[in-house]
Amino acid sequence: MGVGILGVGKSVPANVMTNFDLEKLMDTSDEWIRTRTGIEERRIAPDDIDTSHMATEAAEEAVRNAGISPEQIGLILVATVTPDQRFPAVSTMVQDRIGATNAAAMDISAACAGFMYGIVTGQQFIEAGMYDYVLVIGVEKLSKFLDWNDRNTAVLFGDGGGAVVLGKVSEGRGILSSELGADGSGGKHLEHDGTHIQMNGREVFKFAVRQMGESAVSVTEKAGLTTEDVDYLIPHQANTRIMDASRQRLGLPEEKVSKTIHKYGNTSAGSIPLSLYDDLQDGKVKDDDVIVLVGFGGGLTWGALCIKWGK
Repeated sequence: MGVGILGVGKSVPANVMTNFDLEKLMDTSDEWIRTRTGIEERRIAPDDIDTSHMATEAAEEAVRNAGISPEQIGLILVATVTPDQRFPAVSTMVQDRIGATNAAAMDISAACAGFMYGIVTGQQFIEAGMYDYVLVIGVEKLSKFLDWNDRNTAVLFGDGGGAVVLGKVSEGRGILSSELGADGSGGKHLEHDGTHIQMNGREVFKFAVRQMGESAVSVTEKAGLTTEDVDYLIPHQANTRIMDASRQRLGLPEEKVSKTIHKYGNTSAGSIPLSLYDDLQDGKVKDDDVIVLVGFGGGLTWGALCIKWGK
C-alpha cells in the first residue's frame, strides 16, 4: 500500500479584485500586471473572513470527498504564514469546528512551500502506522499584510486555500517520491517585516526559476521515472514566466501544466491545493496519471512531489 490523496476541498472568498480595480488604487495597469505575472484577478477576503474560516470550509469538503468521518482523522496540518492570531493555531480551530475530536493538530510555516512540507510530514505519520488519515490544508489571507501602495507586491497576492485527506492507496499509486529543502541565506529576499510583505523580485525570480526546475526533475528521477513519464505538472502559481521555466525543464507542452494564477494570483501555501482541486474538477488529472507538484517560498524554502494519481 502507498500513501496518496483520498479527497480534496477548496475555499476562496467571493470577492473578486481585478487588475482594473487595482488601477484605481495605485499606479499600475492591467497590461503591466498581466504581461509580467499572468494575473488577471484575485480573491480578497472581507474582514469577517479569516484564515481559519477558509481552512475549515476546505477541510469539510475534503473530508466529505474522501468518504470518511472527521472522527477518523488522526492529525491536522495547516500550512500558513497568515494565521488568525499567534495562537491558538489555525489547525486547532479547524479541529474543533469540523468535529475531528480524535485528531492532533499543528500549523506549519514554510510560506509558499508549506503545503508540500505538510504533505510529506503527513505521509511519514501514515507510513509509520501512527495515523490512518491526515488532513493537510494550505491556506492564506495575505491581503491583511499587503501594502496597497506597493505595486510590486500588492498586485501579486490573493486569499484562499485548499485541503486534502491523505490515506493508504492501492499498490503503485500515491506518493512515489518527494524532496524538501531550504536556503536560509536567501530569507532576506522575501519576508514579512511585522507589518507588510516585502520582496526582492529579481532575486526571488532567479532562485525560483532554478529551484523549481531542478526539484521537478529530481523527484521524477527519484521515482525511477524520466521526464517523458510525467503526465501533468502543478507548479506553485507565482509567475507565469517561472512556471514556464519549470515546464520547459520537464519538456511538457503548455496544456500539461496547471494554470490558475490568472484567477487567484499567488495564494502562497494555498496555491498548489487550489490548482489541484480545479484541475481535478476540469478532468485534467486522471487516475494513473503521473503528476509532479513543485513549490518554492520565503525562507527560502522549496518542495516537490511525484505522485501516481488514484486510490
